[in-house]
Amino acid sequence: MRGGSKSFFAASRVLPERVRTPAIALYAFCRLADDAIDLSSDKHSAMIELRARLNCIYAGKPYPVAADRALATVVTEFNIPIGLPAALLEGFEWDAHERRYETIEDLYAYGARVAGTVGAMMALIMGTRNGHALARACELGVAMQLTNIARDVGEDAAAGRLYLPLAWLREEGIDPETWLQRPVFNSGIAAVVARLLRAADDLYVRAGQGISALPRDCRPAIQAARLIYAEIGRQVERLGMDSISNRAVVSSRRKSLLMFAACGVAIQSPARIRGVLTPLTAVQFLLDAIRESPAAYSSHSEHTAAPKKRSMFGRVVWVADLFDRMAERDREIALQNRVAPRGAANIQAQ
Repeated sequence: MRGGSKSFFAASRVLPERVRTPAIALYAFCRLADDAIDLSSDKHSAMIELRARLNCIYAGKPYPVAADRALATVVTEFNIPIGLPAALLEGFEWDAHERRYETIEDLYAYGARVAGTVGAMMALIMGTRNGHALARACELGVAMQLTNIARDVGEDAAAGRLYLPLAWLREEGIDPETWLQRPVFNSGIAAVVARLLRAADDLYVRAGQGISALPRDCRPAIQAARLIYAEIGRQVERLGMDSISNRAVVSSRRKSLLMFAACGVAIQSPARIRGVLTPLTAVQFLLDAIRESPAAYSSHSEHTAAPKKRSMFGRVVWVADLFDRMAERDREIALQNRVAPRGAANIQAQ
């Protein structure tokens, strides 16, 4: 993780141990699966092998590979439906076929597979099956993927890959195939990259509305990931949108500052959702896969007892989280009885 994704590694250091270990297992399988496709001379056979490995993982008979054995434990313990990692592999297959994306909606569909899936699985590992939180987690993954694409335009082009929406390129007078033969930075590319970053920023805003629905001890890490990846976009902007001859990098000092700022979300109470925020169409099939799977009980999903060893800050977070759950329960009862919430909600207000 440290070598493959510095931004994700930085954010993961804020995760509680109960989440960090299964998250590393999930990352390991995703990384090795991606490499298995990228480094294979026979990508079709590599995909068949990966799907066979995934089926064996879900059958409880993983291949004798450390990452597969670890993932087999994770998907069972956290009840992760096979539709999520299967969609991830489908995204890898699209890469293997060097698929191009005509519209931003098409690119959202790709992002949902290669990154929205990871957001959904991480949310399940954290212990939430709240539909609002899951939708925002998927959208955060898509936002991060758009940021990656905006940052890596030059690297992708050098490898013969093009992820920028083809329709946007044509609107700027750029023929995609001609440009790919000789990738150069110009005002048209700058406009497309800027437009892509705006789309990512819209999703970062949406994702921010779901962080307070996560367990308190997980919020800082996800907020850190959100802030760090969004900062990559800001760095692309500082470079004049030129991600052909430059690669945007967020300094370690800046990451540390953003991680420190992210810790403030742990003490915030969940905001009441006003209205219905419709999920991005591209991620709906992931939410359906989770909803249709039986929600097995996991000791990680409900923190009813404070661990014996916990810092003072950890105790404060645990107590505040307890009152949040009590208040939410009272709100649900109040809605059912159509009376104003009392009890824990009033205690919390005091």
